[in-house]
Amino acid sequence: MTVKPILYGFDGSTYVRTVRMVFMEKGVEYEQVPVNVLAGEPRQPEHLARHPFGKVPVLDIDGIRIRETDAICRYLDETLSGPSFVADTPKDRARMNEAISLFNSYGYGALVGVAGYHLFPDFIGGANDDARAACLKDSEKLLGLLMEIKGDDPWIAGANPSLADFFLGPILFYISLTPDAERLMAVPGVADWWAAINEVESFKATEPDLG
Repeated sequence: MTVKPILYGFDGSTYVRTVRMVFMEKGVEYEQVPVNVLAGEPRQPEHLARHPFGKVPVLDIDGIRIRETDAICRYLDETLSGPSFVADTPKDRARMNEAISLFNSYGYGALVGVAGYHLFPDFIGGANDDARAACLKDSEKLLGLLMEIKGDDPWIAGANPSLADFFLGPILFYISLTPDAERLMAVPGVADWWAAINEVESFKATEPDLG
C-alpha cells in the first residue's frame, strides 16, 4: 500500500470507531478527516459528495471509495495482513453476520436512542420519555438476541472476537455512561461480554475523548 487510506468521520462516531479498531488490529496507518455528526457536517455538500445519504464512515483506499462500515471492515479484513476478525467456520460466520445485521437493522437506533436521551438529546430530536422507554425495550430485546447467538462462547460468534463484537462495543461504551447502563448490562451475558471487550487493546485505544 503506497498511499495511506483516508477515513472520513470523527472519533465520536461508533461506526467510525469500529473501523479504527480494525485498522489498529491490522497495524495499518491511515489519515483521518474529521466529519462531525453532532455538528451536522455529514449533511454538508462536501461530504454529501462522498456519501449522498450523509453517513460516516467513508473510506478511500486502493483507488476505490467504500461506504458503510460492514463493507469497509470486510474489505480491510480481507486485504490487510494481520489477524482476521471474520469468524472461521460457516456456522460462526452465520452467527457473526446475523448479529451485525440485527444490530444495524434493529439495535443501533434503539441503543442510540437510549444513549442520546442522556448524552446528546439534541441529536435525537429531544429527550422524549416515551421514546426512551421504547428504545430501552428494543435495546433489551436486541442484547438478548445477541447473547442468545453468543451462547456459552466468550464472544458473539465464537472463541475469538469478530466484527460483530467490534460493532457492538462502541455503542455500549456510550450506554455505560448513562443511568440506564445498569438495566441493559443486566441482560444475561452482557456484563461478562462487556468486561471482555474492555480488555481488547484496540477498544481501549480508540475510546473517544468526550472532554
